[in-house]
Amino acid sequence: MFEHEINAAAHSADLLREAAAYRAVREARAARRTAPRGQEPRERVTAHGRRTGRSAPRPA
Repeated sequence: MFEHEINAAAHSADLLREAAAYRAVREARAARRTAPRGQEPRERVTAHGRRTGRSAPRPA
């Protein structure tokens, strides 16, 4: 095989792997959207907790 044929085959294999990974992510996102609310993993809400917390110790 010539070098450009080897490169083309490797590039094709890379594209196939990338497409498979992309499809897996899309399927996982679609499955998560269709999952019932009670079965979804809870996401942490950190913005509110950080705003109400103390940023420095109180003076004695």
